[in-house]
Amino acid sequence: MKSGMLAAQATFSALTASPPHPTSSSRRQPVDLSSYQTAMEASYVWDELRDSRNIRPGFKLGLWGGLAHAALDTYLLRGNAPWTLRHRHPDHEALQPAANFQPKQYPKPDGQVSFDMAASLYRSGTNHEHDQPSHLRLLNKGVPTAVNLPIYAGPESRYCPAGVYEYAADETGAQKLQIHAQNCLHCKACSIKDPTQNIKWTVPEGGGGPNYTMM
Repeated sequence: MKSGMLAAQATFSALTASPPHPTSSSRRQPVDLSSYQTAMEASYVWDELRDSRNIRPGFKLGLWGGLAHAALDTYLLRGNAPWTLRHRHPDHEALQPAANFQPKQYPKPDGQVSFDMAASLYRSGTNHEHDQPSHLRLLNKGVPTAVNLPIYAGPESRYCPAGVYEYAADETGAQKLQIHAQNCLHCKACSIKDPTQNIKWTVPEGGGGPNYTMM
């Protein structure tokens, strides 16, 4: 939230600093938002990001190794470890073919500690106008059924926490990817995890998205 506030302030300052009566040449000049980077580095957000920089990469050591490293880095070193762990590859490159694994069966939600997708989605208060263009776009509409489904068993239908992506049979019985963009929680997992980087996440209309009021 703070990073968004700083982005808005930097944008407003850059726009109001423009000449009141721009010439035709000045209209073609891009707006300089370099002050946003400076503001971020001077804010508490930057300190928090630096202190927690090793938490997620530490789990390349495995669950218990990652937990032990996170405890060491958080409670003993207080985020001031003399090393910085880094991701060596984009997250989508870690996805492996479904044939290499056995399907995992998860216990059903108990309604007390764990909840089903419909209940969680309702609590998020997410909403998009149904008549707006989808902000989730496929660069190649044939890739999901040609690559994602046969090789990776349609991962977008599982990594999305809101059930936005669903494979369903069309009138000929062939599986097609359906996108329910109105359910999107704006987590951007699809743009990060899609194995072929075929999903383009664009900005939806203002006012849409999650609205958490029950937390």
